[in-house]
Amino acid sequence: MATIERTTTRGATLAERAQARALRHTRQIATLAPRWREARTVWIAFGILQGATIVVLAGHMLAGDTLGDLPLYREWAMDAFEGRGIVGIDEEWVYPLLAWLPIGFANLASAPAYLAMWIAMIGALDALALRSLLASGSTRAIIAGWAWLGMLLALAPVALLRLEGVTAPLVIVAIALLARRPWVAGALLAVATWIKVWPAALIGGALVVLHERMRILQAGLVVTAGVVVVAIALGNAGLLGSFAMMQDDRNLQLEAPLATPWVWMAMLDVRDAAVFQNVALATREVVGPLDGLAKEASTPLMLLATIAALVLAQVAVRRGADRHETLLTAALVVTVAMFACNRVGSPQYMLWILPVAVAALATVDGVAQRWWRRMTAVLLSTGLLTTIIFPIAYMALVDLQAWAVVLLTIRNVLLIVVLAAAARRMVVLAIGRSTLDAVRASRAGGLPG
Repeated sequence: MATIERTTTRGATLAERAQARALRHTRQIATLAPRWREARTVWIAFGILQGATIVVLAGHMLAGDTLGDLPLYREWAMDAFEGRGIVGIDEEWVYPLLAWLPIGFANLASAPAYLAMWIAMIGALDALALRSLLASGSTRAIIAGWAWLGMLLALAPVALLRLEGVTAPLVIVAIALLARRPWVAGALLAVATWIKVWPAALIGGALVVLHERMRILQAGLVVTAGVVVVAIALGNAGLLGSFAMMQDDRNLQLEAPLATPWVWMAMLDVRDAAVFQNVALATREVVGPLDGLAKEASTPLMLLATIAALVLAQVAVRRGADRHETLLTAALVVTVAMFACNRVGSPQYMLWILPVAVAALATVDGVAQRWWRRMTAVLLSTGLLTTIIFPIAYMALVDLQAWAVVLLTIRNVLLIVVLAAAARRMVVLAIGRSTLDAVRASRAGGLPG
């Protein structure tokens, strides 16, 4: 009997200890969980990400190397600094003139320090963007901060080493300032547009939707006038618009969503379909039957999407829709269309889209917040796929290996899904969900049984 009692007592003691350990773990988790909703934790994660970046690139920095697009940027900067000519002034350039701001800044210390200066500049801009996202301290702001870090991680090769790494944080800061300081926001958007064209989507939306349109327009005109004056002072304003003309003779880029059918044709060895190297532009392109139709349709499709989004945005605000959400939804439609309908499909184009979604997470409430969370999750997944495709699986894609082509197709289909969802959201804002449901019901009722 005593043995039974001791066994029972021991079993009870073990059960109590297990219960006590489980309770301690539960309390620890409960204590830890709220920390993920604190701005301080987001900043710690940002610091870790920046530290990891420096560690990974330290060898290249010490050796004076450059990566990604930076070798070309540094070559341009060295030529200009040493008096051998300025692209954009002495010859046509693929970028607007203010792209010289980051490209020239990174060369100020010395050519061997170019990568270190560039990474320091990108880190500072990313920190400013994160600060603007976290400013309110709300739950949605914290979610936006985590999404921003997720974007930087998922798209690290292009977020760090291309000009979009400069414009993306500038746009985040500008969106945060639109309501409080529209002139400053307009100036930032204008500067970003004169670095890479895509922020013009937000300027166009702001001029249609926001009450502060005149101050935004004034700021943009001041920045543009400054660019023209600088170009004249440097000796040639005639090439200011050359960036808009240098894409006209391009074929379908391998990764572009618009090129997907021809990539499949090339993989299946359809007559005349093939992938080839464009030596002048250092990129792979694809050709095949009727590819000229896609090239000709590219610009009209982008223009049509832009006009439709702006018209719907105007209708939406007249019907009382939230102006800020309407602006961001219209910008999402336009930026996704600029990627999905483009004959060029570079991976950095994801940085045209995600900043809009991340900024919306920080500023939009209610049902709209849930919609933007879903879109951001899809876009982050799309961004991760983009990085897997380039640079990780790029050579497999060039060789038209089936798994790489399927991966690219999934990425491109996701972009089309986001475009369709954003277009639908724009229609809902313009005509109301009840009207849309009524139209659907009437169409369903008219179908033959």
